[in-house]
Amino acid sequence: MGMAEDLTALRAAVEADQEDVARAGDTVRELKARLATEGASAAGKAAIDEAIEQLKRCKIRLEESMKQYTLKSGGAKGDSANREAFNEAVNNALRRRLFYIPAFEIYGGVAGLYDYGPPGCAVKTNVLRFWRQHFVLEENMLEVDCPSVTPRVVLQASGHVEKFTDLMVKDVVKHTCYRADHLLKDHIEKLIEKDPLMDLKRKDELKTILVRVDELTEKELGSQIKAFGIKAPETGNDLSDPYAFNLMLDKPSATRYVTVYMAISPRAGLLRVREFTLAEIEHFVHPDNKSHPKFANVADLKFQLYPRAEQLGPKETVIISLGDAVKTGTINNETLGYFIGRTYLFLTELGIDKAKLRFRQHLQHEMAHYATDCWDAEIECTYGWVECVGIADRSAYDLTSHADASKKDLSVYEPFDTPREVEVLSVVPNKKEIGKAFKKEGKLVESYLESLKEEEAMDLKLKLDAAGRAVIKLCTNNQQFELVSSMVRIAKEKKIQKGRNIVPAVIEPSFGIGRIIYCMYEHSFGVRKDDEQRTFFKFLPLVAPIKCTVFPLVQDKKLETVAMNIAAGLTATSLSNKVDVTGNTIGKRYARTDELGVPFAITVDFQSLQDNTVTLRERDSCNQVRISVNDVVGVVKRLCENSLSWVEVLGQYPSVERAAV
Repeated sequence: MGMAEDLTALRAAVEADQEDVARAGDTVRELKARLATEGASAAGKAAIDEAIEQLKRCKIRLEESMKQYTLKSGGAKGDSANREAFNEAVNNALRRRLFYIPAFEIYGGVAGLYDYGPPGCAVKTNVLRFWRQHFVLEENMLEVDCPSVTPRVVLQASGHVEKFTDLMVKDVVKHTCYRADHLLKDHIEKLIEKDPLMDLKRKDELKTILVRVDELTEKELGSQIKAFGIKAPETGNDLSDPYAFNLMLDKPSATRYVTVYMAISPRAGLLRVREFTLAEIEHFVHPDNKSHPKFANVADLKFQLYPRAEQLGPKETVIISLGDAVKTGTINNETLGYFIGRTYLFLTELGIDKAKLRFRQHLQHEMAHYATDCWDAEIECTYGWVECVGIADRSAYDLTSHADASKKDLSVYEPFDTPREVEVLSVVPNKKEIGKAFKKEGKLVESYLESLKEEEAMDLKLKLDAAGRAVIKLCTNNQQFELVSSMVRIAKEKKIQKGRNIVPAVIEPSFGIGRIIYCMYEHSFGVRKDDEQRTFFKFLPLVAPIKCTVFPLVQDKKLETVAMNIAAGLTATSLSNKVDVTGNTIGKRYARTDELGVPFAITVDFQSLQDNTVTLRERDSCNQVRISVNDVVGVVKRLCENSLSWVEVLGQYPSVERAAV
């Protein structure tokens, strides 16, 4: 069978599978409509479940037939070999241009530790600067600067010591540690990828394990690792049984943007490292009213959401507006939705591809211990979908826990619009009688009584009313004291209140800066169509490490003087720039700065000495215009500020035919 016949057969298979999906979808809708009109029944629900399973199988067959047709017809290839080649090309360019290099490289390096070179430092600085502009300044936030090291008692109070654990496995020979769930996920994803014609039942089984992997116990996870024969990635050695590893004992709690240290084996280059930077926001909100005054600004944004129901069902993202997502309860509240929208804008304005960005809702079993609702901004790169931002509604958990542990009031006063009559607890120690009975310990007893919660106070009242006496135990030193009824008055009283004290809830967006930057590198990487050896980064001016380069056409003192004057003008307007006076050809110098992601280049040639003009080149298109020396700095500044487009520049200034790019 020839190429044309192959494509005809594959296309027919795709069309047949599309018809099967349409029919299966119609069946599901018909059964649901019948159930709604005739009423729920066990048989009706079973029929719907079977129809949904049939729809899933049809979709999987369609996905595979479309993949085969795309590959045969010369379309985009998404196999692992291509991803690995792309990954290697990106990282070769990053290392070659010193965006990053292994730390302590002359001593052999240390896995998971990297040095950011000059362009990498500049990109990171620009990303953090924009983060502060986008959130701190535009949202009128207040910054704090806290220690990176946190006392254990604080982490105990917040629940991190007890509950922030992952299941790890260890290379039995090298003693290197790995996240057990990550190894299992990676292995299953590779199995599915390598066998596109895998039996559908087997593929469904594997995908079910992927969805449920976070639910597995130590024993179940260990059984799966043994069943799949998974070995240590670097050595191929056997792995230990899974064991709980506390993530917080060897790293500090994060505030603002701080450095965090990890003690497990890092893999996946810049994505999983021992040390990384977090940028965090703690946004306090009324616990009973989580509306947001600026939610309307983002309500109409539409992008990929991956709600809990979709992960457990069709396993497909949905395109829905934030307004509808909040209205239907998919997103818990307006404030959470607002920060999801602001995060979407932040990432896409950095240059993250919208088609490779989704917001995934945590499943119930993977929700952090404090979270009411939580969404992750996940970005697709050659390592798969990578969690880069977590946006959690932490409720009032943290403040309540720390208030209880520290015995400090962390509430805020909320005034009422009009005074209200409320019933309040009154606990009044009889200080004279307590002092007489307990001497110097009397102050401890008084403090204990005054700190009682309502439930504890009423329980003590019941005991005193019933027996006339009750024993209390101080939690600070385990001392016991016997009280009699006359030592304390406990009652509920009606009072007129003008306000009340409440503990705010917290919405916390947490940004993994390094992961965002790496994904941005991949999304910005390109290859010249006419020369596959010429790679470049399509950084937006916002994040580009250098905004503009200035080239004298050849080594000539007069040309260099003009170039230096232009560079001084760029510097005076706070535009980072680089003057290249080497003797390389202009084409080579363009190529070198393209690989650094520099968006604009100014070239001073001999015509510049005659008419005081220079050429201005745009990186992505390689198009050039002729422009006055007096105007060029202002034009570049407006281009970098996004107040002027390159299309507008092409319309205002004469184009220059490209002799060498």
